[in-house]
Amino acid sequence: MQKKQSKKQGELALQGRQGDKFISLLPWLIALASGILMGLTVAPVGAWFLAWIALAPLWVLVITSGKRKNQSPPAPPVFFWGIGFHGVALWWITGIHPMTWLGVPWLPSLAITLFCWGFITVLGGIFVTIWAAVMVRLAGQKPWLRVLIGTAVWCGLESLWSAGPLWWSSLAYTQSPHNLVIVHLGQLSGPNTVTAAIVAVNGLIAEGWMNRQDAKDAKIFSVSRQLLQVGEPAQRTGFSAPWRFVNKYWVIATGLLITLHLIGFILYSRPIAQPPEAALKVGIVQGNIPNRLLRSSEGFRRAQENYTNGYLTLADQGVDAVLTPEGALPIFQRNLLETALVAAVKEKGVVAWIGAFGERGDSYTISLFTFNTKGEIVSRYDKAKLVPLGEYIPFEGILGKLVQRLSPLDAHQVAGSANQLFDTPFGRAIASICYESAFPEQFRRQAAAGGQFIVSSSNDAHYTASMPFQHHAQDIMRAIESDRWSARATNTGYSAFVDPHGRTLWMSGYNTYETHAETIYRRQTKTLYVRWGDWLTPLLLISSGGAWLVICGIKKFSNVGNP
Repeated sequence: MQKKQSKKQGELALQGRQGDKFISLLPWLIALASGILMGLTVAPVGAWFLAWIALAPLWVLVITSGKRKNQSPPAPPVFFWGIGFHGVALWWITGIHPMTWLGVPWLPSLAITLFCWGFITVLGGIFVTIWAAVMVRLAGQKPWLRVLIGTAVWCGLESLWSAGPLWWSSLAYTQSPHNLVIVHLGQLSGPNTVTAAIVAVNGLIAEGWMNRQDAKDAKIFSVSRQLLQVGEPAQRTGFSAPWRFVNKYWVIATGLLITLHLIGFILYSRPIAQPPEAALKVGIVQGNIPNRLLRSSEGFRRAQENYTNGYLTLADQGVDAVLTPEGALPIFQRNLLETALVAAVKEKGVVAWIGAFGERGDSYTISLFTFNTKGEIVSRYDKAKLVPLGEYIPFEGILGKLVQRLSPLDAHQVAGSANQLFDTPFGRAIASICYESAFPEQFRRQAAAGGQFIVSSSNDAHYTASMPFQHHAQDIMRAIESDRWSARATNTGYSAFVDPHGRTLWMSGYNTYETHAETIYRRQTKTLYVRWGDWLTPLLLISSGGAWLVICGIKKFSNVGNP
């Protein structure tokens, strides 16, 4: 009998230990799961609505951890949220493997791929951990102040991160292209306006969850007061509503969400002027040349054939200009004049934007050249934002030899200057090459300098299909923020035309050869964001910092004289 009791006690103890272990792992699992939910907001899943709740569990974990005494900040669970979000959202990076077409063996290719994906994912985890380190110190502050500071710090960190070379997955891009109404907030102060909206709503939902007891107490007090006033049951006084669901933070979150969408809807509903004199009929050629062939003689032959035939087809349709993708003809500028495509430009007299390589001393640039009706180069735009490791080597003095051992990628590609302007026979344009679509300041600066329409030239053939769709979502945000029509040409998809409200007028298939013409319009409007840049983030940082100092000052003043 005693042995049976001892065995039973042992089993209970084991179950208790297992339960404790599960409870200790629960914050990690919650953080990772909510981060993954945020990652599912973008392509290929596109569950954009999850962004409005996926940050709330992390917020609760951080604040409740900060309220417990003698407990260190929850850095590992928070880090897992960043891993979940950025790891899922940027999974398309793994599509670059295998790079055998570049001469990279299978295993080194896998190592390079995992390093690239892992590095940016870890960077995202560090970003969220820094945010949590600030928030955990605000656990004793008022909820409204936590929401204000939490929103400001997140926007400040995104601004800091986007100022560097590695940037893609902002919270704002979770809403594009599905929730165009809210994306229109970007016209006010850029993508951080959308980010601030998402963080603030999540923060209010989290604060409402942590302050549920306040709503219950309010219910008891309200019903008791009614009974004392009239001596009748609550049902007869008209107060039979389910007060347990009344939570001021959730009410504010709902009101804020509705208000922000109403503001976005007002911006979205404004008519777009289409004066005939501003019309510009642009043709796009999607050559569909696999990257594995681009460097071969067969690939160059197919590129010349596809882009020349596409140009001739579009010229016969009466277009004003033809746009080709990034690196459409993978040759240097000095050799462009000898190609069949430029010969066709001279024959047809239709302007062409041709993607090729520019030269700068012993180095080269990825460039977009404007050929006028005579087949002469009249302007050139050099890609200013290069992909680390893929197009240039960070810390080349340290990493250069290592990377060159693993990959034959040329380390002598250089970036274009940051203040370029792209003038065309139709006026000044806003030019973007591939990765630059993720950097809104590139577009804002050119729009402020008089850019009247967007030409985006890309080659996304290295990755899986979700990447070019995310890329298209980025271009939609840039079109809305700058209030410009956009023409986007890619090598294998997705090429597209987008209007200033972010509506896709046409989008190509994937891994298909296509030509398409659409009429866009030159515009000279300037949104608040184009005029002033991101004014909201500094305002949030200053106001939240000021509010925190005032409250701290009041607390110190009130404690003067107290033991």
